[in-house]
Amino acid sequence: MTGHAVVIAGGGPTGLMLAGELALAGIDVAIVERRASQDLAGSRAGGLHSRTIEVLDQRGIADRFLSAGQVAQVGQFSGVRLDISDFPTRHPYSLGLWQNHIERILAGWVGELAVPIYRGREVTGFAQDDTGVDVELSDGQSLRAEYLAGCDGGRSLVRKAAGIEFPGWDPTTSSLIAEVELAEQPEWGIRQDAVGIHGLGRVEYEIRDGEVVYADSGPVRVMVTERHLGPATEPTLRDLSEALIAVYGTDYGIHSPTWISRFTDMTRQAAAYRDRRVLLAGDAAHVHSPDGAQGLQIGVQDAVNLGWKLAQVVNRTSPESLLDTYHAERHPVAARVLRTTMAHVALRRPDERTEALRDTIAEFLRADEPRRRFAAMMFGLDIHYDLGEGHPLLGRRMPDLDLVTANGPLRAFTLLHDGRPVLLNLDEPGGLDITPWADRVQLIDAKYVGTWELPALGAVTAPTAVLIRPDGYVAWVGDRTNLGLHDALTTWFGPPTAVAHSVRSSAKPTDSNRRGSCSAGGRMEHRSERPAHHVGMSERR
Repeated sequence: MTGHAVVIAGGGPTGLMLAGELALAGIDVAIVERRASQDLAGSRAGGLHSRTIEVLDQRGIADRFLSAGQVAQVGQFSGVRLDISDFPTRHPYSLGLWQNHIERILAGWVGELAVPIYRGREVTGFAQDDTGVDVELSDGQSLRAEYLAGCDGGRSLVRKAAGIEFPGWDPTTSSLIAEVELAEQPEWGIRQDAVGIHGLGRVEYEIRDGEVVYADSGPVRVMVTERHLGPATEPTLRDLSEALIAVYGTDYGIHSPTWISRFTDMTRQAAAYRDRRVLLAGDAAHVHSPDGAQGLQIGVQDAVNLGWKLAQVVNRTSPESLLDTYHAERHPVAARVLRTTMAHVALRRPDERTEALRDTIAEFLRADEPRRRFAAMMFGLDIHYDLGEGHPLLGRRMPDLDLVTANGPLRAFTLLHDGRPVLLNLDEPGGLDITPWADRVQLIDAKYVGTWELPALGAVTAPTAVLIRPDGYVAWVGDRTNLGLHDALTTWFGPPTAVAHSVRSSAKPTDSNRRGSCSAGGRMEHRSERPAHHVGMSERR
């Protein structure tokens, strides 16, 4: 039986990102993907939001995506465009880039990290025990892993086989989306009527002065809301033709579809993101309407939150209870996205009362402060993990500051390229001693002159030190004292070296093919409810 430390079911954006995170940490990870190649029929979802681009920038690969896409201000809520060009981020925009290109670029990065992919196969079942998971594949092969990650979409077999409940709301509306050829010149652009929102446009386009300019030829992307909720079966070209005729009075001679799909506003979320050695991420953990283009974003960010934690557990530097913080932190983020997308759908209703509500919300969002708050939410820039009371930076994204070090200027995100945590000392060198964690945490002495500013919150008191997790979130804030630092280091990056060695030595061996030979025995209790302790420097805004 072939063994890996972690097997990932699904090689979409979430699965690829998780594989890259684990490989950076030296974990033996493999992907099982049903497609025979990375090729994706059609363009699928499109775009990356600001925080997702930052996450890619933290790994040094954002430029690969930026060079292939088109920068634009496309965020909106209730039809009101949310411009973030004045936000304190190096990426105050969205990126127009179809999912097939996003996957291709991610797959290239994962390939450089030498992650094996079992293509043309699917996970058909599994059985977990105290030391690992036996994973059954569709070709009859079995894989042994310490952990199995379900990144296999909204119909996730991994989630169902684990018996994890998927509560939520049934669909009320459905739309067809496709890429086809047309025999006639259509009505380009977006149309909204009593049925819903519809649109036709070339797959190939440019953004000029904030406006979309379609190519003169090539396949056409169609999105049309169905008059009645469509069936769960796969849609056909005839279904698309009938839906177009109902809205436009013609189907424009559609033919030669590349792909046709149906999406709904079904909204569900896994009751738990973890069942012992099985974890869920991306659409396997949450599904919702695509309004706001949130799904791909939170899936990639699920992976970045989970990856370093799972790596530390596999490497025996942290207790298994660290994985509990994955659900604790990411479940509320997705729950808010679900509520937001349901609000989007509700505000699309064509009746006069809903129109009055839309107008009221639009007026509200044109004011600067509400615009900033809603935009920070929609673009993922206001995510706040509850790590306790204190400085506003705690539990929020680290700004990508232009630092000055003994070796010259350096961007803060550059320190995260290897996926390792960083203790950034902005006070006098030598004031912080993390020798027992020196093998895991980088200590960087630097200077920064400028305002510390957070999206939606504004300026905050400058800290003298910050402990930055590999996912780019601040785990501890210093104010010229070390109070709480060692607690935070232990909570997030494992016990001091001597204790960690004792834990690893007492662990039982496993038959999983892992880089290292200890199992998850000898667990330590984890300070999980409010994990990071620190000295607060100002009131939370």
